[in-house]
Amino acid sequence: MIPDPPPGASPQKAESKLEGPRLLVGLGNPGKEYVGTRHNVGFAAVDLLAERLGVQFDVLLSGGKRFGRFAQSSDGRFALLQPTTYMNLSGAAVSIALELLETQAHSLFVLTDDFHLPVGALRIRAAGSSGGHNGLRSIEEHLGTSDFPRLRMGVGEPGEDSVDFVLSPFRRAEQPVIQETLEMASFAAEDWVGGASIEELSARFNRRSP
Repeated sequence: MIPDPPPGASPQKAESKLEGPRLLVGLGNPGKEYVGTRHNVGFAAVDLLAERLGVQFDVLLSGGKRFGRFAQSSDGRFALLQPTTYMNLSGAAVSIALELLETQAHSLFVLTDDFHLPVGALRIRAAGSSGGHNGLRSIEEHLGTSDFPRLRMGVGEPGEDSVDFVLSPFRRAEQPVIQETLEMASFAAEDWVGGASIEELSARFNRRSP
């Protein structure tokens, strides 16, 4: 198991010493009714990457219960996870997958939506707060830390009802932008599972608009 970084070490420095497998997590809700919704862009980006790499998903099981769709690369360098526990309980699946891989939070990269950002924005950070996102909050609670990298994809301002908004599909006019955004997010994820640092990804992919 990868040891915790020394006190005061930055996430980037800790990341550079990683030797175990990396875990890429896309957040979303399971079920056909959620496909194409704003809350499921994490799932969608991971699907694009899995298809491009030819990676096949299996079921992540623990105690006889299903916790997610899980795939590990043939060389064992990385794994992909889509928690199927619903967004608010994503941390349970992430915790199980990290334990299975015998790795820790600094080996994690989470892809998720963010309604505080305009459609098409990409924001990669080495750590940070949940910002009110229930999936990130669940992961933080299960891992006991917020020091894990994440890529937030902007899905637009919700107005008064954020719950209905994030569970709604993108408008037709937004489709070209969000498709390009998902592709860029999947390329960033591919670079990360290939060994790139969060600092490198931030410099290359962070943007306020497409």
